[in-house]
Amino acid sequence: MTELVKTGVEGLDSILNGGIVKNAAVLISGNPGTGKSILGLQYLYNGVDQFDEGGLYLTFEETEDDIREAAESIGFDRWHEYVESGEIKVYDKRTLLRDGDFSATLDRILGDLQDTNYDRLVLDSLTMFQLFFDDEKEQRQYLLKFIDILKDSGLTSLLTTEQSAIFPETDIGLENFLTDGNIYLIQSPAGATSNRYIWVAKMRKQSIKNSMFPLEIAQGGIKIYEQAAGFSMVGESPPWFGEETE
Repeated sequence: MTELVKTGVEGLDSILNGGIVKNAAVLISGNPGTGKSILGLQYLYNGVDQFDEGGLYLTFEETEDDIREAAESIGFDRWHEYVESGEIKVYDKRTLLRDGDFSATLDRILGDLQDTNYDRLVLDSLTMFQLFFDDEKEQRQYLLKFIDILKDSGLTSLLTTEQSAIFPETDIGLENFLTDGNIYLIQSPAGATSNRYIWVAKMRKQSIKNSMFPLEIAQGGIKIYEQAAGFSMVGESPPWFGEETE
């Protein structure tokens, strides 16, 4: 039987029919402001707070203080406590960009990646990660190596990436094919405001609810409204919405 890791995000575990497959590496794609970083913070915070699972947070874009402020502003009040206790460990941009070389950075954090005290990992973001490399072949080589290390270390991981297109099928990158699952966070203009949605496009080794679901970002993080599924941003749902897939 496939072992699943619960995210603790309201509505998401139901869409995933129980959670994320243990040791999977899942890509979280979306435009800026769609909630990718919040989902990553929430995944790690819930891991400690609800399931006694430690986590690693790797960010190429923020300092540790930035991350703490972001976490506490959304309602993850014990974030600093969990960091102080070592249950969550943050590698911020000052640490990850110190060497200017991914191999050296990876060697430096390898011990923590293999530490059995940690079960979850968030990398924010692959967009910055890819700047280490000169061409797509080198990107692919190191991304595969990195994902293999995560799996061998028993980590269930979320990797965020920037998406330039609103509609995900128009902007498929190499990383989409190298990860075990693809989750899209989508923000659709709606007059003076915008509507937010989540679409779980692919998960290996498990069935998923493949509709587009509305989500809300509020105090306490992301909440997904499963009961309001089945509509799209363009009137008629494309054929890849509204079906259960494996």
